[in-house]
Amino acid sequence: MKNYLLAAGFLTLSLTACKQSETKVLTSENPDGSVTTTTVETEKTTGVDSAKINATVDKAKEKLNTAGEKIDEAADKAGEHLEKAGEDLKEAASKGAEKVEKEAEKVKEDLKKN
Repeated sequence: MKNYLLAAGFLTLSLTACKQSETKVLTSENPDGSVTTTTVETEKTTGVDSAKINATVDKAKEKLNTAGEKIDEAADKAGEHLEKAGEDLKEAASKGAEKVEKEAEKVKEDLKKN
């Protein structure tokens, strides 16, 4: 997730840095014969609004955080269920072991009688 956020940040920086400036020199002749030179500088942007990009990145961060919290909650619940299942298995195994031991004792006694 961090890689996606970093990639979005770099993309945002690269798009906001893409500005072009164009300089034009206009020369015009006045009625009295003199020449006037005018310099016009215009800036062109990529047409990408950095505010919209930042808002989108912020929304994505919020959604990722929410998803991360949900995953953490699900992992905690799964851990609790696994722990309970482990306890149940231990209990069942101990009961089974007790039965096996009792039956083994019965078999020993039967063998001694014969």
